[in-house]
Amino acid sequence: MLIVFIAKPLASFFSQQKNFFGRFYLLAGICWISLLLASCGIFSTTYDIAEGTVVAGYKTVKFAADVTVGTCKIAYKIGKYTFEVVAAPLDWPMTNDIESIDGMSPKEAIEKGKVKNAPYVVKGKRYVPMSVEEALQYSETGVASWYGKETQRQKGGSMTANGEAFDPKKPTAAHKYLPLPMHVRVKNLANGRSMIVRVNDRGPFVDGRVIDLSSGAAKQLGFYRQGLAKVKIETVELD
Repeated sequence: MLIVFIAKPLASFFSQQKNFFGRFYLLAGICWISLLLASCGIFSTTYDIAEGTVVAGYKTVKFAADVTVGTCKIAYKIGKYTFEVVAAPLDWPMTNDIESIDGMSPKEAIEKGKVKNAPYVVKGKRYVPMSVEEALQYSETGVASWYGKETQRQKGGSMTANGEAFDPKKPTAAHKYLPLPMHVRVKNLANGRSMIVRVNDRGPFVDGRVIDLSSGAAKQLGFYRQGLAKVKIETVELD
């Protein structure tokens, strides 16, 4: 029980998301505490993901630190979907061609926690993301593509636009204008399949496309082989 009481206030502080690597160090501290209480292994408590971007809708969101392999990660569930968040090392390459975020280099902005809805530049074009309030009302129908195969050729791994380790098998997505991170439900209008994904990256920077899903998400939605699909996207609201 002691670890739950320690983790809960730390998790609440962590959820403010003001500095990604500061939060990662905080998580490391939580892992150290859990190691002291080795009999607990994995602990859980309520975790507010991206506080200020969520309201009523989905329940049972959990926080956990996995220390079984000597590394720390955050895992949480939204309904039947499980999400894992891992901070990428700063020397990992980015998944995209972002030139600057809020006037800084991408990695400087990530270090300082200046990513969420900060303006950014790709190939000389400036993009201005939505406010959190605008994002809560977001709904759009358009063409989805997928990405991730290209990152498998890189040594080590790749970093998303908000500093997370990119895993093409996980339920994640890239969007040009949503705050990072954000959760959306994506429905494939051709087959009726739908799922919740965590938006943690920027893209797709191709005309006519509204969202870039991980290859794993594309497989679940049934358009991996086709490459493109017409989808409906809606912001997921959490309690």
